[in-house]
Amino acid sequence: MTSGDMTTAPAETGVDESASRIVLFDFDGVLFCGDSFATFMRHRYRHSLWRKVLVLLTLPWWLPCLLVSRWWAARTLVHVALFGVGQKRYEQAVEAFADQLVRRPRQFYRDGLQALRKHLAEGDQVFVVTGCEQRLAARLLSQLGLPEVGVIGSQLKPGWFGMRVKMHNVGRRKVQSLAAHGIKRWRTAYGDSMLDVAMLKQADEAVLVNGTPKLCKRVEKAIGRTVARVAWY
Repeated sequence: MTSGDMTTAPAETGVDESASRIVLFDFDGVLFCGDSFATFMRHRYRHSLWRKVLVLLTLPWWLPCLLVSRWWAARTLVHVALFGVGQKRYEQAVEAFADQLVRRPRQFYRDGLQALRKHLAEGDQVFVVTGCEQRLAARLLSQLGLPEVGVIGSQLKPGWFGMRVKMHNVGRRKVQSLAAHGIKRWRTAYGDSMLDVAMLKQADEAVLVNGTPKLCKRVEKAIGRTVARVAWY
């Protein structure tokens, strides 16, 4: 989720639509162990007593939402975590958190980062397409020594009461976001869940990361062909 115009993905990528060297990576579950933005949200709540109180006060709203839609409940929790936080403060908070997070042991899949670096070394054009907020994902990659990797992620926008959710880049939205950046064809895509099916389906080579046999069958049924499977640690 990127705020306003603070995007890290280029408006014009200069990508030839017929290019065969475009490689896409999901972030959470493929390069990052866990949910990176949720980790940031937990950090926000852990270090703010009044936010914990505020989220309890909003419980009558977001708890019923959880029964209907997990997304609406999560959206409320994000808005509370960022209540009163403007764009500049948000950027500073994200950068400080990302700089700490990259130093945590075993927080990233070493094999995934090696695979990404190998694609770069071979001349592939690599993009991370993620449901993580765009600035957070970009900062983490930069701190890992991968500032050249394009990032297309979820977005936030400034609001009256702080940063608000603008767009959640998951499922078919990933393909739509890629198209908005002029990317309509890609050779390889790495994903880890059914939320990546749309992105995997349009790849010449679909790769499922750490997928169970059951998930692999579901993904293959959804995209209508076999997928490659890798186990990354």
